[in-house]
Amino acid sequence: MKRDQFQHNGLTFSYLDEQGSGKALIALHAHWMEGLTFAPLAKALAPEWRVIALDQRGHGHSDHATTYSREDYLVDVEALFNHLNLKDAALLGNSLGGINAYQFAARHPNLVKALIIEDIGAEVSGDLSFVLEWQGTFPTKEALIERIGPRLSPYLQDFFLHDSNGWKVAFEPKDMVASQNLTNGDHWAEWLVGSCPTLLIRGEDSRVTNAEHLEEMARRRPNTRFLSLKGGHVVHVDNPAGFEDAVKTFLHAL
Repeated sequence: MKRDQFQHNGLTFSYLDEQGSGKALIALHAHWMEGLTFAPLAKALAPEWRVIALDQRGHGHSDHATTYSREDYLVDVEALFNHLNLKDAALLGNSLGGINAYQFAARHPNLVKALIIEDIGAEVSGDLSFVLEWQGTFPTKEALIERIGPRLSPYLQDFFLHDSNGWKVAFEPKDMVASQNLTNGDHWAEWLVGSCPTLLIRGEDSRVTNAEHLEEMARRRPNTRFLSLKGGHVVHVDNPAGFEDAVKTFLHAL
């Protein structure tokens, strides 16, 4: 995947692009992560699908911002569409990215041909204040891994930043807390607006969602299929083969 960038509202945004002539699929990551997390999926879907994975504001190689509102994230995705001159695309989003995806589709139904929503609901209530303990620079990679802990560090260690001062996470923890607080809420109205084909995936071991809520989401929204897969909140990392097969099957049927 080629890394490229664009400017929007005074910020520089970085993204990875599979390029090629395939149909466009925009991939939006979860809090803490970045577009690179979708590189294996991009390889699996090529050449039929051209995966474009954005580093959302405050994440990865994109600029940190001063605000992280719902509006901010949605106009960022719109700016990516405009930059690439995309007239329609499928949207895939995990967690934060999933909310951004279905809210963007509600606002721009003419631009979104299909949705893949990975382990996030229509009602969101999260607390990321524990990430404040990850603030600062650590003398070694092992020290940072120890601070984050064995459950979450495997999802982050490929994105650590390293310079002469030491090791740190590739985001500002306080920004993630602010972003989560502004993401919390009841988003049923946006979820129920659209009717494009949608695949709603839950990780069987997720600590963020429950099956009953996602099953209700699928029942109440037209053209929506619910699928439970082995894995936790980041299914595409926990169970890449199962996730790739499910996404391929869904996209092939469009």
